[in-house]
Amino acid sequence: MGKIHIDLFTTLDLVAQAPGGPDEDPEGGFPFGGWQAPLFDDLVGAEVGAAIAGLDALLLGRKTHDIFAGYWPQAEDGVDGSIAHVFNKVPKYVASRTAPALDWAGSRLLSPDLVAAVNEVRDRHQSIHVIGSLDLVQTLLHEKLFDRLNLWVYPIVLGTGKKVFQGGEVPTNLRLAEPPLAGSSGAVLLRYELADGVPQTGDMGARDGD
Repeated sequence: MGKIHIDLFTTLDLVAQAPGGPDEDPEGGFPFGGWQAPLFDDLVGAEVGAAIAGLDALLLGRKTHDIFAGYWPQAEDGVDGSIAHVFNKVPKYVASRTAPALDWAGSRLLSPDLVAAVNEVRDRHQSIHVIGSLDLVQTLLHEKLFDRLNLWVYPIVLGTGKKVFQGGEVPTNLRLAEPPLAGSSGAVLLRYELADGVPQTGDMGARDGD
């Protein structure tokens, strides 16, 4: 069974809306579209490129799919050519409550039973990546339908915007899968994997005298 990776760029206050550009997702009047651009560095670029080179399917929300479909098919001859080649080649599975036109080659609509549909995607592929797609991410977190949560955390606070955790998540244990990486801009890559059970509680005071 393949692994589902959730890949997100986020601020210290866990805002993950529109990191790439001003027009990426202005929903709610979000004023900070493109907040990642001034902080992008060589380490981020190298790690993102390596992750994308190894994927064999994309799992996307409809809005992110539409944004990608409007850019990546024309990008293979530009500076993002290697990423575009992968994105254009692999199957794209799209979660949507409606029946949108999916004109990007290799795109297909998931069935309304998202849990069953995602598990079918897992059976077909080895490395499935969810990029952006915050509404879909909320469902995946709630249903624990992921294996890795890869967070690039940037040293800024925005105070507004869509967040990684929007209130629908459930108690979940994760473990650090690899040592953190830090770029020159201060961005830190934290790679967590889903762990068994739910968070436990204790009494720190009981440790006195240990």
